Amino acid sequence: MQGADRLMSFLFENYKKEIVPILMKEMGIKNPLGVPKLEKIVLNVGLGEALKDKAIINKVGKELAVISGQKPVVTLARKAIAGFKLRKGNIIGLKVTLRGERMYNFLEKLITIVLPRVKDFRGISPRSFDGFGNYTLGIREKIVFPEIESAEIGKVRGLEITIVTTAKNNKTGKRFLELLGMPFEKRSEFG
Repeated sequence: MQGADRLMSFLFENYKKEIVPILMKEMGIKNPLGVPKLEKIVLNVGLGEALKDKAIINKVGKELAVISGQKPVVTLARKAIAGFKLRKGNIIGLKVTLRGERMYNFLEKLITIVLPRVKDFRGISPRSFDGFGNYTLGIREKIVFPEIESAEIGKVRGLEITIVTTAKNNKTGKRFLELLGMPFEKRSEFG
């Protein structure tokens, strides 16, 4: 058991030892199980051009697997849209759902390595919550991930990252993610 404890990320240990007591005090929660926690992180890439070029799916799938450490799942169109020449069942993207140790390791990498590598980074927008404490972040270029070689990338494609929490509202979700280390942008009174 002791070896398994060492494998868990610093972020998870920090959550258990420091963040839970802070949130219990701030929110007046008596039971530690009532404190917001991470449920999952979903990485999503839309691939509209996969309708014309099937090789894109394998290439982007390998990139997503390297970034996440997990094999992506193909997402299919739920309905036909004639204007986009899309039929029900066509491949339109890839996604990966991270849970447990991989989820915490990915979030730690995102906060400490990836986001600081974004050009002109001033923090992430606090306006991307969904009303239920979940946060979605768009990354314009996957080359900010250290595992991706910029020379191997043909076309620059973005990535959507959704952090799903057990928080009940945006305010609680934002405070929880702030304590985890998410660098929300600071609004100045002048702009």
